Amino acid sequence: MRIFQTLSDLSACVGQEVAVSDWITVTQQQVNQFAEATGDHQWIHVDVEKAKAGPFGAPIAHGYLTLSLLARFFDATLAIAESGMAVNYGLNKVRFMAPVPVGSRLRARMTLASSEPVDNNGVQLVWDVVVEKEGATKPVCVAQSVVRRYP
Repeated sequence: MRIFQTLSDLSACVGQEVAVSDWITVTQQQVNQFAEATGDHQWIHVDVEKAKAGPFGAPIAHGYLTLSLLARFFDATLAIAESGMAVNYGLNKVRFMAPVPVGSRLRARMTLASSEPVDNNGVQLVWDVVVEKEGATKPVCVAQSVVRRYP
């Protein structure tokens, strides 16, 4: 975990890879729970036997499940002592570059692309995030995440 004292301390890292998360394993239970939460029950995600005979040879995580892990990656790798709140402001770009078979181990690399002041003494941070699958040469997801942090 990388800990910054202030938002200014973090903002000084623009252009740098600020954090790399630990590996996490994507489970079938997570995929099933995501399907329940979103209503996306496509067989490539939730029908294990049919997915084994499908194009990926196994069930795969939803792309949006992979994307939703960004919050977990950020929470596990970064802390700002003098920031009491973070708000997801959106995404500028997202691409799902490769499937994530259930059982895959993922991690994220987070580079701070920009930092701009916003109202209420906040800072808008734009992060370039690359989600990697262990053992793969190609990322499974690349995203530009926009987060607002406040004291």
